[in-house]
Amino acid sequence: MTRPWEDAGLLSPVRAGTPVEAAVGDRAWLQAMLDAEAALVRAQARLGTVPAEAARAVSNAARAERLDLRALALAARETANPVVGLVQALTRVVAAEEPAAAEYVHRGSTSQDIFDTGAMLVADRALRLIRADLSRTAVALAALAERHRDTLIAGRTLTLHAVPTTFGLKAAGWRELLLAADERLARVQESLPVSLGGAAGTLAGYVEYARLAAGPAGATGVAAGEGATGEAAATGEAATDDAAERFDAGAYHERLLTAFAEETGLSTALLPWHALRAPVADLGSALAFASGALGKIAVDVQSLARTEVGEVAEPSGGSGRGASSAMPHKRNPVLATLIRSAALQVPALAGALAQCLVTEDERSGGVWHAEWQLLRECLRLTGGAAHTAVELAEGLEVRAERMRENLALTGSQVVSERIAAVLAPRLGKAAAKELLTWASVTADRDGRPLPDVLAEAPELAGVMDAAEIASLCDPAAYTGAAGPLVDRALKGAP
Repeated sequence: MTRPWEDAGLLSPVRAGTPVEAAVGDRAWLQAMLDAEAALVRAQARLGTVPAEAARAVSNAARAERLDLRALALAARETANPVVGLVQALTRVVAAEEPAAAEYVHRGSTSQDIFDTGAMLVADRALRLIRADLSRTAVALAALAERHRDTLIAGRTLTLHAVPTTFGLKAAGWRELLLAADERLARVQESLPVSLGGAAGTLAGYVEYARLAAGPAGATGVAAGEGATGEAAATGEAATDDAAERFDAGAYHERLLTAFAEETGLSTALLPWHALRAPVADLGSALAFASGALGKIAVDVQSLARTEVGEVAEPSGGSGRGASSAMPHKRNPVLATLIRSAALQVPALAGALAQCLVTEDERSGGVWHAEWQLLRECLRLTGGAAHTAVELAEGLEVRAERMRENLALTGSQVVSERIAAVLAPRLGKAAAKELLTWASVTADRDGRPLPDVLAEAPELAGVMDAAEIASLCDPAAYTGAAGPLVDRALKGAP
């Protein structure tokens, strides 16, 4: 049974029940922040500023199921972020099992370091799902493009028939957008950074605790032979006050940043980014592009699936798929509708994330907080759309005969461009265009095929016979480089 405060996805069916929903849910976010806390203390232990057994104790305790998620959410109202309550709760769990380790929880850190690192972990995990679905959809689209390389369909511009094209080229175009989206997501994913700045981006807390740890063992309880670095670790002797004086804050920062990144699997940033929100803005931008690429497929499918068009149909799925509440005869294109709904939302949310680049001071009062839900929605909407696209692409029904029938609706007028080009050297460009305009209007008015009208045009007497006119009016002979373009796309030519 859903609790009153839980979001079951009732108003967002595009992501309801999809893998990304769990990957970015509250419990997943809590676990990611706990993972950040555990990774941080392990990184500090690697550098000798925290006892190894304390790092093990914190890592063992950092499991979401051991904390009360709802209590943390309510406690966050008192501190404007969930990390304060998380640290308190995690410290209690650690203290109950390893009392001496409790003081090393969140040592030198700040809420934004943990939350932002957790957010990047959530994003990384969600992007793995999204990119896997984009890849699977691209494979399905490649198969469609190859199978329908030469399947004729009317090319439409400004909603009307323009010139012939092929469904294979359309599918190849869809695939190309998805590949471009995946490239953007890959670049962002490779550079998702840990957050390590301390209270105001100076790492002062981290550095101070490390400087103290470089002194006598009694200062922090960390023996030199227990994860310590430098000369003391090499000799096995306790560090001295002189070692503390020689402590290099810059070198320690570099080592801590590297160790933290290695423990999380994330990358490093040149500077602390509490108020430099490029990682989040870049992520939002890439997700907006990906959702838009998926939306292009969706809107094309919706248009081609119209009753009077009927050139494609969605996979039927379950018996209730696409059912109308009032009209039993309808089978609505629900997969495309879900994808399109996400594609319309994510760019707007991503725009709000970009707006959050305008962050005051070294820490924001409200701007940072505004990102959280925006980012999650971008991830889960794009993830839901990508997951839905797999089913759509793999099961799309292509109705080639209906495409050919619709192509004939204008009585070969879709090739008027070709005829004008052939006639231009014979009649002159202006005269050829004037003739084709007259012939097209006449064919529309009288309901006659364009070749029949042209065959009777006195301007063509002795210039072009009926057989040549009929040949020029065949849509199959006027697809240009559609086939080679499909081949080029599938081979990945530059």
